[in-house]
Amino acid sequence: MFEEGERGRLYAIFLPARLMDFFGQFRRLTPVQTNTFVACFLGWALDAFDFFILIFCVSAIRTQFQTKVSAVSEAIFLTLAMRPVGAFLFGLMADRFGRRPTLMIDIIAYSVFELASAFSPSLKVFLIMRACFGVAMGGEWGVGAALAFETLPKEGRGFFSGLLQEGYIVGYLVAALVYGTLFPMIGWRGMFIIGALPAFLVIYIRAKVEESPAWLKGQRSKSAEGRLGKDVFQYLGSFLFLVVLMFAFTSFSHGTQDLYPTFLENNHHLTPHIVGLVAIIYNIGALLGGIVGGTLSERIGRRRAIVIAAALAVPIIPLWAYSHSVPLIALGSFLMQFMVQSAWGVVPAHLNELSPSAVRGTFPGLAYQLGNLLASRNVVMQAKLVERHYNGNYAPVLAGTVLIVATLVAAVSWSGSEKRGADLSTTS
Repeated sequence: MFEEGERGRLYAIFLPARLMDFFGQFRRLTPVQTNTFVACFLGWALDAFDFFILIFCVSAIRTQFQTKVSAVSEAIFLTLAMRPVGAFLFGLMADRFGRRPTLMIDIIAYSVFELASAFSPSLKVFLIMRACFGVAMGGEWGVGAALAFETLPKEGRGFFSGLLQEGYIVGYLVAALVYGTLFPMIGWRGMFIIGALPAFLVIYIRAKVEESPAWLKGQRSKSAEGRLGKDVFQYLGSFLFLVVLMFAFTSFSHGTQDLYPTFLENNHHLTPHIVGLVAIIYNIGALLGGIVGGTLSERIGRRRAIVIAAALAVPIIPLWAYSHSVPLIALGSFLMQFMVQSAWGVVPAHLNELSPSAVRGTFPGLAYQLGNLLASRNVVMQAKLVERHYNGNYAPVLAGTVLIVATLVAAVSWSGSEKRGADLSTTS
């Protein structure tokens, strides 16, 4: 079908050499760069781990407080809705006082509120704790991404973008492992107690991670204080575009992730062990997809890589939402999350490259979390549609969500610009 030369070119596109040399990417980093990336990756992964504990425990919390799934899903909404507050506050701190100390404070904060969630005596208190957790969660991505990309070299940025973003999926994967193995013994409260362990990451950051050289350079040249309002106003059009873009992206990820375990439990009557196993499988697909998408974006461009991944998610819908056997469910969810996170793997590099240098600690993270805010009611809307119009059947709601949001991701991404390879070595 293809000549040998054509096959070689196809392999060069879809199986980039850099992807195959995974450890080679890290061998090119200095010890300082490696420690910084590891810390930022773990910070995001453990943040996501704490978030996804809730996703797996929705049914158990509903039973505990004798309420509906839609009532408990308000906790997911509050977490997402409060993330822009954290992105703004911690972003300002990062631009004013440095990335490293801000990241440590943020990790301690989200660990404390995760632990407090475990001891909630009522649903009302639990919702308050999740809102506070959302503030802390909202600060981590922007600060960690700025610290990472201001420290890493420009070469291989797409690969590290994909890998960094998939810290989110590693967190989901670890949550699935913990849920599948420990939940029957420790219950949902025990799960949230385990979620407080990320606080110990601060010790590693304190000992091994240095401040962003770009931030230090910017402080030596001139202060970034007071620049946020000016830069946001000057780049208002770009900022609003990124907010809309991140609304599409967060609808894509949360629309395919948040209620999927509940769908497997309620519609397919799978045990926690099987649900955890399926989640492990689709998170492995997500992890691989993020690395492939990020790496591919170095060769074909950020926008093109996003559009291809979003478009390929659509034909997977029937297998993902309407399969009846566990093997086919696992295959469909693996492929779906591969495509979702293949698009997402481009995001950290893409947003940082498009952000003004003086407020890189605030701009991309705030845009990301405002997009989350706009999408934060999606999970509640999905749950209520299922309850009111589909008699508890999640499949048509999940399928319709993917069709709409994948199209939106592709359309918005293609309509924007990109600055692949932009200089991120200064904040002035």
